[in-house]
Amino acid sequence: MKNKSLTPFPTTTYYGPEYFCGREKEIQSLINNINSHQSTTLIAIRRMGKTGLIRHLQHNISKDWESIYVDILSTENMNDFLNSLSTAILRSISEKSGIGKKIWNFFKSLSLTFSFDPLSGEPSINFNLKESESKMQIKSIFKLLEDHTKPVLIAIDEFQQITNYPEKNTDAFLRTIIQQLQNVVFIFSGSQQHIMQDLFSNPSKPFFKSTAFLHLTKIDFETYQDFIVRQFLKNKKIISKEVAGEILNWTNVHTYYVQLLCNRVFSNTKKEAVTKTWQLEASKLLKEQEMVFYTYREILTKPQWKLVKAIALEEKVYSITSSVFISNHDLGSSAGVLRSVNSLLKNELINKQFDEKGTLFYSVYDTLFMRWLRNTYM
Repeated sequence: MKNKSLTPFPTTTYYGPEYFCGREKEIQSLINNINSHQSTTLIAIRRMGKTGLIRHLQHNISKDWESIYVDILSTENMNDFLNSLSTAILRSISEKSGIGKKIWNFFKSLSLTFSFDPLSGEPSINFNLKESESKMQIKSIFKLLEDHTKPVLIAIDEFQQITNYPEKNTDAFLRTIIQQLQNVVFIFSGSQQHIMQDLFSNPSKPFFKSTAFLHLTKIDFETYQDFIVRQFLKNKKIISKEVAGEILNWTNVHTYYVQLLCNRVFSNTKKEAVTKTWQLEASKLLKEQEMVFYTYREILTKPQWKLVKAIALEEKVYSITSSVFISNHDLGSSAGVLRSVNSLLKNELINKQFDEKGTLFYSVYDTLFMRWLRNTYM
């Protein structure tokens, strides 16, 4: 990689394998699916490392494959999807290659706007088309990729966003195109687990049973612990396994928050990071976010605020409507709790997931918010 992170714990993008921890089984599973021309649905809660995993996969995938990554979280309709897909393709495939020339010539033949990032020089495309025209161009682009001499991998991040498009049956339209492609394999990645599950495992949906599933969970504790110690040592600083373990426990081994806290600790360590070092940096992080957390309190109803506090205090709640949980935290009725649960889930303030035994539980989505609530109300 040309770019280098200022610390061995980057939080914003993928800098290369030396900054990447674990995930060997997940990478191998994805590679096996790709080599078998089997598309994959990749699901994980936000900030668990999906994008980094995809970027690391692209680094490790055979050069026999063309690899394209597109994030559609910011898209609002089919025209936006077309713009994001087209831009990702232009940034991934060299204009000098055979297929690159065809793709660039195709875009140049259309009435659209090209722009180039002034710093990176990377191109962007802006179509402004009606629904039928957008669909036609999406079909044409996939046809170009299908005719590529190399097999093509397309990773579409935050794929659940298509369910918010105003155009009806977007999933059916895309499925109709995709099922005809033999040279293109997909990774459909998403963080809203219940929507992704519905898209790909509901028998009434077009994508039903069209992919393999990969659920991204936490990185193994000891693997991450050893990684943190090594990253410090490689940069002539020291952190013990015990202190690294304390950081992992405080962050719940949630990838983004581990990276964020380690980033701060490393940057503010001269020789050795000790318990007080990370505790000071953790306190600073919570203080920085405090106004955001107070804003949550203002926009949530009282029952919603009481429920999110209760979940934070418990850390994991397995029986959200149990009489014990409700009475312990004075939450009113089970019906009221369920209404608050649905609202908090929709706004991604809490999430529901399965533990290693397959048992469903609820927790606060943002680890920093959870820690702040516990510090404030315990």
